[in-house]
Amino acid sequence: MAELHVIGQLVGASGFTDCPNVFCKWNIEHGKDWERMEGLTQGQTQVDYPSDTEAAIWQHPIDVHFATKAAHGWPKLVLEVWHMDAYGRADLSGYGCCSIPTTAGMHTVNIATWRPVGTLRQQFSAFFLGGYPQLKHKTLVGDARERYRLTTVATGEVEVQLGIIHKDFEKFGIAM
Repeated sequence: MAELHVIGQLVGASGFTDCPNVFCKWNIEHGKDWERMEGLTQGQTQVDYPSDTEAAIWQHPIDVHFATKAAHGWPKLVLEVWHMDAYGRADLSGYGCCSIPTTAGMHTVNIATWRPVGTLRQQFSAFFLGGYPQLKHKTLVGDARERYRLTTVATGEVEVQLGIIHKDFEKFGIAM
C-alpha cells in the first residue's frame, strides 16, 4: 500500500477580533480507502491569551501516518476554533477546512474560518447573551457540495505548517 506521512503543527490564529482568547479542536477526515497506521487524527490546542495586537500562538503538533489503496478520499484537516469569554465559557468562533497538500515537501497553509449567521433572533441572542449558532451536523464543514447553502460570516484565519512525505505512490499506481 502507498503511504502518506503528515508532520506539522497548528501554528496559531489571527483575525478573531470578537474574542482573541482562542483554542482549536482539529480532526483529520479521510475516505474509506485510507487507513491510519500511526498517530492521532484529532486533538485540541491550549487556549492562548494574546495581547490586543498579537496573534494567538499554539504550536500544536500534528504527526499522522496513513496507508492507502487509492487517492480517492484524500485526507482533509477540519478545524473548529473556539474562544473563552471573560467568564471562562467556551463559545464557537469559527469552522475551517483544507485538504492535506498532495505534493511532498513543506507547506504553509492559511485556513479561512467562518461561522453560521443564524436567524435574526439568534443574532440578537448571541450579541446580548453570547452563544453563536453552531452546526448540527459537523460533516458540513468538510463537504463543500453542501456547505454552499449556509449563510456565514468570516471570522479569522488559522496558520498550519505541514510536511508531507509520500512512499510507494508510483509503485501502487497512484499518480500525484
